[in-house]
Amino acid sequence: MRTMLFLLAGLSLLAAFLLLGKLFSVTFAEALRWATVAYVAVWFLVAAANMWVGVAKAGYSVAEELPILLLIFGVPAAAAILLKWKIL
Repeated sequence: MRTMLFLLAGLSLLAAFLLLGKLFSVTFAEALRWATVAYVAVWFLVAAANMWVGVAKAGYSVAEELPILLLIFGVPAAAAILLKWKIL
């Protein structure tokens, strides 16, 4: 359940970043590219912090948490890159 909530939060944050990028693209042509790059960087930090909590606080090993990190980071990041590349 927690993983699904993180995926939903990641996609919601992606929508917010792309909306801001779209709003700023009127005056700054590279705003969508910068919004996508900023989103991927911020989302990596959030996913890494989630992994740290799982290892340090919940008692999971790094090997157990690594696939979850890849899922939580990879799906929204791939969606961001595909949206930027194909649609925007």
